[in-house]
Parts: sequence; C-alpha cells; structure tokens
Amino acid sequence: MKASLLHYLLILFMIPMLSGCWLLAAGGAGAYGGYKAKEAGYGVQNPVTKDKKTEDQKK
Repeated sequence: MKASLLHYLLILFMIPMLSGCWLLAAGGAGAYGGYKAKEAGYGVQNPVTKDKKTEDQKK
C-alpha cells in the first residue's frame, strides 16, 4: 500500500513539471509548421480588413 501511495504521489508531482515541456514542444512544432508553410508560399491574412475608399465614394 505504501508503494502504491508513493507511486501516485510521484505521478501527481511529475505532471506539473512535464506540462511546461509539453507546451514548449507543442509551440516548437507549431513554429516549425508555420516556417515550412511560409517556405511553401503560404501567408497569413488579416480576417478583418477595411474597405478602401475609391474616388467615387469620396464625393
């Protein structure tokens, strides 16, 4: 029973320590994916754009 409790406590303390590593790994994978997409010619576009005024709209 003591070994089982120790095992659960070890897991309980290890999860928060590893969470930062997983976030860093996921961020690195996303950055690499973005780099490769940019290399392939894809780009980021703003979904909210303002309409440009033409000469007819100004009058």
